[in-house]
Amino acid sequence: MRAINFLIIFLFCVALVLFSLENTDPATIKFVKGVDIQAPLCIELIGAMGLGAVVAWIFSILSRLQRFLESRKTTREIRVRENRIQALEKDLEQYKAELQELSSATEATEATDTQPKVIAQS
Repeated sequence: MRAINFLIIFLFCVALVLFSLENTDPATIKFVKGVDIQAPLCIELIGAMGLGAVVAWIFSILSRLQRFLESRKTTREIRVRENRIQALEKDLEQYKAELQELSSATEATEATDTQPKVIAQS
């Protein structure tokens, strides 16, 4: 993908240079009332392209930062859920052990209850 991006940018820059070589006539840019800049059209075009590239780069950085923060939040949530799962699994093992103890105690009690009781008769 990087090679394709490089090729597109390279071709765009070559087209810009060829366009600039043909358009060297002076042009006037009016920023606000009373502020005019006169320069060759190619310089103005290259400046505008450079400014556009800088703005695109800044938005790219902001987008990457946003994705990084979202992935960090997701990672944190996953870690919290994994800890919760481990705690629940530990509790489940404890409950199984307690249930096994209770069932073995109940079986022992039932075994002593089912033995015939000898009642002494006088």
